[in-house]
Amino acid sequence: MQRVCFLLKVRADRLDEYRERHAAVWPEMLDALSATGWHNYSLFLREDGLLVGYLETEDFAAAQAGMEATDINSRWQAEMAPFFESLDGARPDEAMKHLTEVFHLA
Repeated sequence: MQRVCFLLKVRADRLDEYRERHAAVWPEMLDALSATGWHNYSLFLREDGLLVGYLETEDFAAAQAGMEATDINSRWQAEMAPFFESLDGARPDEAMKHLTEVFHLA
């Protein structure tokens, strides 16, 4: 099982709305994430907008490709893009800054 951690930056003026959106994630999006291998997926948001994501998956590249192939992901990414800083024209799921795991207590 791969453990994946990534960073994004939510705009300071959109923090409350971002939290609200994630309190009610579309059921179809939740189903797609589960079906494409995203497990134990969590998002953590700091007050300055730093967003830390964590998930476990058998194959992250396959999990990403599976989501890329869904219509629901395209719609979700389009809705979420305005919430983020520094996407440089990418969708949020393409702009994730992956962190390298340097320690794990098993």
